[in-house]
Amino acid sequence: MYHKGTSKAIIAEAKQKHIGTRLWKYRYLYLLAFPGMLYFIIFRYVPMYGVVIAFQDFRINKGIWGSEWVGLAQFSKLFQGFSFPTVFKNTVVISLYKLIFGFPAPIILALLLNEVKNARFKKVTQTIVYLPHFISWVILAGLISMFLHPDSGLINEIVKVFNNGRGIDFLVSKQYFRGILVITDIYKGVGWGSIVYIAAISAIDSTVYEAAMVDGANRLKQMWYITLPALKSTIVVMLILNMGGILNAGFEQILLLYNPLVYDVADIIDTYVYRNGIMSSNYSLSTAAGLFKSVISMGLIIITNKIAHMMEEDGLW
Repeated sequence: MYHKGTSKAIIAEAKQKHIGTRLWKYRYLYLLAFPGMLYFIIFRYVPMYGVVIAFQDFRINKGIWGSEWVGLAQFSKLFQGFSFPTVFKNTVVISLYKLIFGFPAPIILALLLNEVKNARFKKVTQTIVYLPHFISWVILAGLISMFLHPDSGLINEIVKVFNNGRGIDFLVSKQYFRGILVITDIYKGVGWGSIVYIAAISAIDSTVYEAAMVDGANRLKQMWYITLPALKSTIVVMLILNMGGILNAGFEQILLLYNPLVYDVADIIDTYVYRNGIMSSNYSLSTAAGLFKSVISMGLIIITNKIAHMMEEDGLW
């Protein structure tokens, strides 16, 4: 028994020494990661205790622990809201449109950029397509409104040529509004989203392409049989992450572009909660909506990750 206990103590001491050695060896990497970890701890994990107000009739003057507990009443109020079925449908539909049309766009862009052989032209192109990511939606919404203005917008000047001199007020049209959301979202994010895929492509061994060229494979076949299969794991991981945000249809974008005339096709959970929760100081309702979205997102991530494993692909875990 003494020998066994001594062995356990020696093993534990060795493990502690090993951990300490590793911490010291990679101290600069941990130091580099520390600000990011601190950010998530302070702004992501610490505020999580506030989720309890989703189960309360929260009052600012009473505080979190002084407010009345109401159980699932806030969720019932959220789901039974007159507009909630339409709002939920809009959220899912807009998110699916953005996923279906927006998810492949960075992949296609990365594949096309990979085929550009002129280094200078490639760098200029990358810079141009990355820039919209750094433009605030406030500025971009203003530009979109100017371009789509029914009387003097550039787009409508083109439309008038083919429409007997009449422009279209796109931003108040239920027919076009969702399309505008999808197109502008792709425009803003496609360049930045392609960075991950460009990095993955750059890691592919160039000798594979050389061997394919010797075998007579043209650039299209190289793209289809070498580049795309090499990107499969990256695509799966990015798809899982995108599925987790399926209920995030773009709050800031929609808030800045929509108006009461297109509420039927554009009002999403976030904008609905903003008007009926935050603007009315009903913080418990807005927290309940946020928690509802988080639970759905977590479920979708788990399901998508499970499907990835069933297809023998690497998932998030």
